[in-house]
Amino acid sequence: MDKPLYKRILLKLSGEALAGPKGFGLDPDTIQPIALQIKEIIEMGVQVAIVVGGGNFWRGRSGENMDRTTADYMGMMATVINGLALQDALENVGVITRVQTAIEMRQIAEPYIRRRAIRHLEKNRVVIFAAGTGNPYFSTDTTAALRAAEIEAEVILLAKKVDAVYDKDPNENDDANKFDDVSYIEILSRGLKIMDSTATSLCMDNKIPLKVFGLDDPENIKKVVLGKPMGTYIHS
Repeated sequence: MDKPLYKRILLKLSGEALAGPKGFGLDPDTIQPIALQIKEIIEMGVQVAIVVGGGNFWRGRSGENMDRTTADYMGMMATVINGLALQDALENVGVITRVQTAIEMRQIAEPYIRRRAIRHLEKNRVVIFAAGTGNPYFSTDTTAALRAAEIEAEVILLAKKVDAVYDKDPNENDDANKFDDVSYIEILSRGLKIMDSTATSLCMDNKIPLKVFGLDDPENIKKVVLGKPMGTYIHS
Protein backbone atom coordinates (compact mmCIF):
# COMPACT_ATOMS: atom_id res chain seq x y z
CA MET A 1 0.00 0.00 0.00
CA ASP A 2 1.27 3.47 -0.91
CA LYS A 3 2.28 5.69 1.99
CA PRO A 4 0.88 9.22 2.27
CA LEU A 5 3.27 12.07 1.67
CA TYR A 6 1.83 14.19 4.50
CA LYS A 7 0.80 13.73 8.11
CA ARG A 8 -1.41 16.83 8.44
CA ILE A 9 -3.08 18.64 5.56
CA LEU A 10 -5.46 21.51 5.03
CA LEU A 11 -7.90 20.88 2.19
CA LYS A 12 -9.48 23.96 0.63
CA LEU A 13 -12.77 23.22 -1.11
CA SER A 14 -14.62 25.85 -3.09
CA GLY A 15 -18.35 26.16 -2.65
CA GLU A 16 -18.73 25.40 -6.35
CA ALA A 17 -17.06 22.02 -5.77
CA LEU A 18 -20.01 21.04 -3.57
CA ALA A 19 -22.58 22.25 -6.09
CA GLY A 20 -21.42 19.80 -8.75
CA PRO A 21 -22.96 20.13 -12.23
CA LYS A 22 -25.87 22.13 -10.79
CA GLY A 23 -23.61 25.15 -10.30
CA PHE A 24 -25.67 26.32 -7.34
CA GLY A 25 -26.62 24.93 -3.95
CA LEU A 26 -25.58 21.46 -2.78
CA ASP A 27 -25.40 18.27 -4.81
CA PRO A 28 -25.43 15.12 -2.62
CA ASP A 29 -24.12 13.02 -5.52
CA THR A 30 -21.05 15.27 -5.64
CA ILE A 31 -20.49 15.59 -1.90
CA GLN A 32 -20.63 11.87 -1.05
CA PRO A 33 -17.62 10.84 -3.22
CA ILE A 34 -15.61 13.68 -1.66
CA ALA A 35 -16.55 12.40 1.81
CA LEU A 36 -15.51 8.86 0.87
CA GLN A 37 -12.13 10.08 -0.37
CA ILE A 38 -11.55 12.01 2.85
CA LYS A 39 -12.44 8.86 4.79
CA GLU A 40 -9.81 6.91 2.85
CA ILE A 41 -7.02 9.34 3.62
CA ILE A 42 -8.06 9.49 7.29
CA GLU A 43 -7.72 5.70 7.39
CA MET A 44 -4.19 6.09 5.99
CA GLY A 45 -3.30 8.09 9.10
CA VAL A 46 -3.52 11.59 7.61
CA GLN A 47 -4.94 14.37 9.79
CA VAL A 48 -7.41 16.45 7.76
CA ALA A 49 -8.60 20.00 8.28
CA ILE A 50 -10.91 21.61 5.73
CA VAL A 51 -11.73 25.19 4.79
CA VAL A 52 -14.83 25.46 2.63
CA GLY A 53 -15.96 28.39 0.51
CA GLY A 54 -19.50 29.66 0.00
CA GLY A 55 -19.64 30.62 -3.67
CA ASN A 56 -22.35 28.08 -4.45
CA PHE A 57 -24.73 30.27 -2.42
CA TRP A 58 -23.25 33.75 -2.17
CA ARG A 59 -20.06 35.70 -2.73
CA GLY A 60 -19.38 38.97 -0.95
CA ARG A 61 -18.66 40.68 -4.26
CA SER A 62 -22.09 39.58 -5.55
CA GLY A 63 -23.79 42.38 -3.62
CA GLU A 64 -23.06 45.19 -6.07
CA ASN A 65 -25.22 47.82 -4.39
CA MET A 66 -24.81 46.40 -0.91
CA ASP A 67 -22.55 47.48 1.91
CA ARG A 68 -19.35 45.42 1.48
CA THR A 69 -19.21 44.39 5.14
CA THR A 70 -22.79 43.11 5.10
CA ALA A 71 -22.20 41.24 1.85
CA ASP A 72 -19.06 39.59 3.25
CA TYR A 73 -20.84 38.47 6.41
CA MET A 74 -23.54 36.90 4.22
CA GLY A 75 -20.77 35.01 2.42
CA MET A 76 -19.46 33.76 5.77
CA MET A 77 -22.91 32.39 6.59
CA ALA A 78 -22.88 30.53 3.26
CA THR A 79 -19.64 28.75 4.27
CA VAL A 80 -21.34 27.57 7.48
CA ILE A 81 -24.14 25.96 5.44
CA ASN A 82 -21.53 24.15 3.36
CA GLY A 83 -19.54 23.14 6.43
CA LEU A 84 -22.58 21.55 8.05
CA ALA A 85 -23.49 19.73 4.83
CA LEU A 86 -19.97 18.36 4.52
CA GLN A 87 -19.97 17.34 8.20
CA ASP A 88 -23.21 15.44 7.67
CA ALA A 89 -21.80 13.64 4.61
CA LEU A 90 -18.63 12.68 6.47
CA GLU A 91 -20.47 11.39 9.52
CA ASN A 92 -22.78 9.37 7.26
CA VAL A 93 -19.69 7.41 6.12
CA GLY A 94 -18.38 7.01 9.66
CA VAL A 95 -15.91 9.90 9.96
CA ILE A 96 -16.08 11.86 13.22
CA THR A 97 -16.18 15.53 12.27
CA ARG A 98 -16.24 18.88 14.03
CA VAL A 99 -17.26 22.21 12.53
CA GLN A 100 -15.56 25.25 14.05
CA THR A 101 -16.76 28.72 13.13
CA ALA A 102 -14.94 32.04 13.36
CA ILE A 103 -18.27 33.66 14.27
CA GLU A 104 -19.83 32.05 17.34
CA MET A 105 -23.01 30.06 16.79
CA ARG A 106 -22.82 27.54 19.60
CA GLN A 107 -26.11 25.82 18.84
CA ILE A 108 -24.72 24.35 15.62
CA ALA A 109 -20.90 24.45 15.82
CA GLU A 110 -17.91 24.96 18.07
CA PRO A 111 -16.21 28.35 18.16
CA TYR A 112 -12.79 28.30 16.55
CA ILE A 113 -10.16 27.53 19.19
CA ARG A 114 -6.73 26.63 17.85
CA ARG A 115 -5.71 24.20 20.59
CA ARG A 116 -9.05 22.41 20.45
CA ALA A 117 -8.78 22.10 16.67
CA ILE A 118 -5.32 20.55 16.96
CA ARG A 119 -6.55 18.15 19.63
CA HIS A 120 -9.41 17.04 17.36
CA LEU A 121 -6.89 16.39 14.58
CA GLU A 122 -4.68 14.38 16.91
CA LYS A 123 -7.73 12.20 17.65
CA ASN A 124 -8.20 11.64 13.88
CA ARG A 125 -11.30 13.80 13.69
CA VAL A 126 -11.85 15.96 10.63
CA VAL A 127 -12.10 19.65 11.49
CA ILE A 128 -14.03 21.95 9.16
CA PHE A 129 -13.28 25.66 9.53
CA ALA A 130 -16.29 27.78 8.54
CA ALA A 131 -17.28 31.48 8.57
CA GLY A 132 -13.96 32.51 7.08
CA THR A 133 -11.69 34.50 9.37
CA GLY A 134 -14.73 36.10 11.01
CA ASN A 135 -13.81 39.42 9.40
CA PRO A 136 -15.02 41.14 6.23
CA TYR A 137 -12.60 41.93 3.39
CA PHE A 138 -10.84 38.55 3.72
CA SER A 139 -11.47 35.61 1.41
CA THR A 140 -11.68 31.92 2.28
CA ASP A 141 -8.31 31.57 0.51
CA THR A 142 -6.86 33.80 3.21
CA THR A 143 -8.69 31.69 5.80
CA ALA A 144 -7.02 28.57 4.40
CA ALA A 145 -3.57 30.15 4.61
CA LEU A 146 -4.19 31.46 8.13
CA ARG A 147 -5.61 28.21 9.52
CA ALA A 148 -2.86 26.16 7.85
CA ALA A 149 -0.25 28.29 9.60
CA GLU A 150 -2.07 28.07 12.94
CA ILE A 151 -2.47 24.29 12.95
CA GLU A 152 0.99 23.76 11.39
CA ALA A 153 -0.33 21.91 8.35
CA GLU A 154 2.37 20.56 6.07
CA VAL A 155 0.59 21.59 2.89
CA ILE A 156 -2.55 23.27 1.57
CA LEU A 157 -4.38 21.18 -1.03
CA LEU A 158 -6.32 23.60 -3.21
CA ALA A 159 -9.09 21.77 -5.10
CA LYS A 160 -10.21 23.83 -8.09
CA LYS A 161 -12.33 23.56 -11.21
CA VAL A 162 -9.15 23.68 -13.31
CA ASP A 163 -6.54 20.94 -12.97
CA ALA A 164 -3.49 23.16 -12.39
CA VAL A 165 -2.10 26.70 -12.55
CA TYR A 166 -1.90 28.22 -16.04
CA ASP A 167 -0.45 31.48 -17.31
CA LYS A 168 -3.94 32.38 -18.61
CA ASP A 169 -7.44 30.99 -18.34
CA PRO A 170 -7.34 27.58 -20.10
CA ASN A 171 -11.11 27.66 -20.62
CA GLU A 172 -10.80 30.75 -22.79
CA ASN A 173 -7.31 30.34 -24.29
CA ASP A 174 -6.17 27.24 -26.19
CA ASP A 175 -2.53 28.38 -25.94
CA ALA A 176 -2.54 28.52 -22.09
CA ASN A 177 0.64 27.05 -20.61
CA LYS A 178 0.49 24.84 -17.54
CA PHE A 179 2.89 25.21 -14.61
CA ASP A 180 4.06 22.00 -12.92
CA ASP A 181 6.11 23.92 -10.38
CA VAL A 182 6.04 27.63 -9.55
CA SER A 183 7.13 29.95 -6.73
CA TYR A 184 4.87 32.26 -4.74
CA ILE A 185 6.95 35.23 -5.94
CA GLU A 186 6.16 34.30 -9.54
CA ILE A 187 2.47 33.92 -8.72
CA LEU A 188 2.46 37.48 -7.35
CA SER A 189 4.65 39.04 -10.05
CA ARG A 190 2.68 37.48 -12.90
CA GLY A 191 -0.65 38.29 -11.24
CA LEU A 192 -1.84 34.69 -11.55
CA LYS A 193 -5.28 34.51 -9.96
CA ILE A 194 -4.99 31.16 -8.21
CA MET A 195 -5.39 32.78 -4.77
CA ASP A 196 -5.79 36.38 -3.73
CA SER A 197 -2.58 38.26 -2.99
CA THR A 198 -3.15 38.33 0.79
CA ALA A 199 -3.42 34.52 0.94
CA THR A 200 -0.43 34.08 -1.39
CA SER A 201 1.74 36.39 0.72
CA LEU A 202 0.68 34.64 3.93
CA CYS A 203 1.67 31.24 2.50
CA MET A 204 4.97 32.64 1.26
CA ASP A 205 5.84 34.31 4.56
CA ASN A 206 5.09 31.13 6.52
CA LYS A 207 6.69 28.78 3.96
CA ILE A 208 3.51 26.74 3.48
CA PRO A 209 3.60 24.78 0.20
CA LEU A 210 0.46 24.61 -1.90
CA LYS A 211 -0.74 21.93 -4.29
CA VAL A 212 -3.34 22.98 -6.86
CA PHE A 213 -5.31 20.21 -8.54
CA GLY A 214 -8.65 19.56 -10.22
CA LEU A 215 -11.61 18.05 -8.40
CA ASP A 216 -13.29 16.70 -11.54
CA ASP A 217 -12.38 13.28 -10.11
CA PRO A 218 -12.77 13.09 -6.29
CA GLU A 219 -10.03 10.41 -6.22
CA ASN A 220 -7.58 13.19 -7.03
CA ILE A 221 -7.62 14.10 -3.32
CA LYS A 222 -6.11 10.73 -2.42
CA LYS A 223 -3.70 10.83 -5.37
CA VAL A 224 -2.33 14.21 -4.25
CA VAL A 225 -1.91 12.99 -0.66
CA LEU A 226 0.02 9.97 -1.98
CA GLY A 227 2.31 12.26 -3.96
CA LYS A 228 1.15 11.27 -7.44
CA PRO A 229 2.40 13.69 -10.15
CA MET A 230 -0.48 15.99 -10.97
CA GLY A 231 -1.55 19.62 -10.71
CA THR A 232 0.84 22.42 -9.78
CA TYR A 233 3.20 22.61 -6.80
CA ILE A 234 3.63 26.14 -5.39
CA HIS A 235 6.39 26.87 -2.91
CA SER A 236 8.44 29.64 -1.34
